[in-house]
Amino acid sequence: MSRLMHVASGPYAPPAPARELTAVSADGARLHVETHGPDDAPAVVLAHGWTCSTAFWAAQIRSLAADHRVIIYDQRGHGRSPAAVTPDGYSTRALADDLEAVLAATLEPGEKAVLAGHSMGGMTMMAAAGREAFQEHAAAVLLCSTGSSRLVAESLVLPMRAGALRTRITRSILGARVPLGPVTTAGKRILRYATMGPASSPEMVEACARIVHACPTPVRHGWSHVLNALDLDAGLRQLTMPTAVIAGTADRLTPVVHARTIAAALPDCVGLTELAGLGHMTPVEAPEAVTGRIRELVATYAQTSRPDAEVKGTASS
Repeated sequence: MSRLMHVASGPYAPPAPARELTAVSADGARLHVETHGPDDAPAVVLAHGWTCSTAFWAAQIRSLAADHRVIIYDQRGHGRSPAAVTPDGYSTRALADDLEAVLAATLEPGEKAVLAGHSMGGMTMMAAAGREAFQEHAAAVLLCSTGSSRLVAESLVLPMRAGALRTRITRSILGARVPLGPVTTAGKRILRYATMGPASSPEMVEACARIVHACPTPVRHGWSHVLNALDLDAGLRQLTMPTAVIAGTADRLTPVVHARTIAAALPDCVGLTELAGLGHMTPVEAPEAVTGRIRELVATYAQTSRPDAEVKGTASS
């Protein structure tokens, strides 16, 4: 389980949840889940990306929880969710299983929500798209800074000409077993270059660095293999509900070509937003834009109340 590291004050400090739950996935994995905001408000489910945690969504939670019920969870191995104990636990199937468990633990039968995923969280949406539970609960989807395939081949982290050599070196870097260690000035510079736009404020970089450096090395390495072999193009085409896409034009990890490909392939794309000069960490780099798009999707597509105000799930200590 990762160390709980995040900034303790400011807009990127995670607020205290209204409730904490434990969702149990298909293979028995236990997932840390939080809810924020009023029980009878429209529901929003947020899934974070690789090496991140619930803390990544702090800005969205602070804004949305005033009039939405915000449901967030730690992907397995991240934040307060224990790591997978078998190789099968690192898979797109596991991502879909985990999301399905969270939906079952927090939403009533037939209750609709807007589901938003960043990076690996967006891939989680694609992996789960064809499942009955996902179709039952997803009123609309927001995909932030993500891709469905060819992640390593398209990555621009290395300033080299595209080809086999760049792909091989990028794969080695992203899958490295070297611990990131404590947050340092040099570490923040590297993180900013690889994942954020040039105009990112020091506060944004600090918030992201603390979250990413908290991810245990084996977990980061384990999920890197899943991302390297990713092919969710079929799942992308099963996102039949209204789906919006957001991406930064300076994203080196999942360059904007992915967002354009996704938007063109979606059965019901309701808009592609390209954020000029921003990098991969769009919910942190452009919190108002991401939060605003979620609000628009809720207002347009999601029901305004729950069938039952009782929250499902197992209380977590």
